[in-house]
Amino acid sequence: MKYSVMATLCFRRIPQSLKMMGVFLSVMLSAPTSGGAVARVAKVHPAAPAPATAQAAISPPAPLKNELNPLFRGEAVSSLLPDRWDALRDSDMTDPYFIPAQASGHLIPQLQPFRSRLAQYGVAFNFTYKGEAMANINGGQQRGMDYVHELTLQVNFDLERMAGLKGWTIHTLVMERVGREVSRDRVGEPYINLMEVYGLSGHSVAHLVDFYAEKKFLNNRADITFGRMSLTHVFATSPLICSFMVTCSAPVALKLDAGFAVYPKATWGARFRLRPTRDTMLQVGAYNVAPLASNPSGWAWGSEPSTGLMLPVEFTWQPFLGRDRLPGHYVLGFAHDTTRYADSLGAVPAALAEQKSSAPRDSVWIMTDQMIYRAGGHGQMDGGYLMAGYLHNTPHVSTIADEVYVGGSFPGFIPSRPKDRIGVLYSWYHVSDRLYDGQAIREQAGLPLGAMVLAPQTNSSVIEAYYGFAPMQGITLQPEFQYMIRPGETARIPDAALVGLKVIATL
Repeated sequence: MKYSVMATLCFRRIPQSLKMMGVFLSVMLSAPTSGGAVARVAKVHPAAPAPATAQAAISPPAPLKNELNPLFRGEAVSSLLPDRWDALRDSDMTDPYFIPAQASGHLIPQLQPFRSRLAQYGVAFNFTYKGEAMANINGGQQRGMDYVHELTLQVNFDLERMAGLKGWTIHTLVMERVGREVSRDRVGEPYINLMEVYGLSGHSVAHLVDFYAEKKFLNNRADITFGRMSLTHVFATSPLICSFMVTCSAPVALKLDAGFAVYPKATWGARFRLRPTRDTMLQVGAYNVAPLASNPSGWAWGSEPSTGLMLPVEFTWQPFLGRDRLPGHYVLGFAHDTTRYADSLGAVPAALAEQKSSAPRDSVWIMTDQMIYRAGGHGQMDGGYLMAGYLHNTPHVSTIADEVYVGGSFPGFIPSRPKDRIGVLYSWYHVSDRLYDGQAIREQAGLPLGAMVLAPQTNSSVIEAYYGFAPMQGITLQPEFQYMIRPGETARIPDAALVGLKVIATL
């Protein structure tokens, strides 16, 4: 109640449009809190269109507003393509590359008038539940099931509507996660979370993920964001990657060690992004680095230690190919972490090996996806994609030195349900050779190898498959199958087979 009164008083003397923001916050802060955890949301997206009932002929899509306008009207890489391949020469990209893992529409459509009224004052919100149950049915260390869920409240404030500040937006996201993770409990896997909704936020009632400002300028040709945010909201990620449990919100090689502020871990940072040409995107950033386990609530900013600065840069080529306008996304990224990390060799007898000095960590990633056919519409997600990627970290200061993934995401297998989607992904993980050497030396010396390490670790693989469908507006169901090869990155634990279900509900 105290917080509700404070929020109302703070906005008493400001314009009527900002009073609406105060009223909204008062309602949210005075509402009772329930346990749960939250779905990864990069933006509040409009409801997806209803599934088509028949396969229509491909025709040019209606023009929509681009998120960013190009600095130059020409093309870069796409200009090298033959005319018949390059659809951008006819018209610009018109559809957002959104997150297919969110539920389509809203569970309570009666709230739409309230949403529309808030939108008039520049306020947009989403409340999402995501629950995951995963059972180890064969292999691993023991059979059994674990359950996790998250609740997410995301609120965006359009300051242009609220206060006349052109191009300014405030993004906020609060979440809670609760449950246990099957990887450690049942499979014996110390590094790879086989369930998406787990980790980093602890069991906080309201974990602060996002609190940052965004400003668009140069006539909507560039934007900058700054404040508290997760690095993997925008770097080394994609909507397709995040439709899989294992790789959301970024590939494991990048999110395992400190450096990348992986969702829902937030840190102070800033990002500058622009669209140099109609087929390219460039973004650079600077983010504070802190231990992943620090500040589990997200609110204790003063007590969060700083160990260095993460400096990522990412270039994306985005072609539209052929008469069906098949979109692709080809990403090349690099990040330098100035933090000096200890040698992954670990503690070993000095007579058996020499420790290397501490060093910063560099990461490189290549991530690609390409639509290969159309199904059910003209948008960037209305079709089947093939995808592949490779990631590398500085080996002697990393846990996972290399990761390779390949897979696909395919809608339209059932003609009457063109929006249903099947996903298959194979991922391979290579443990740093330096980490293996240290474990081998300790094993020979009769020393402990570490928690959950049964033998010197080399590599492991995960195969994941899902079928996602929406039985009704606001609900998405996603049955899951996973098969982990060499759990624990050794041959000591039998390969594990798991089945599960993901449920996403959007209020």
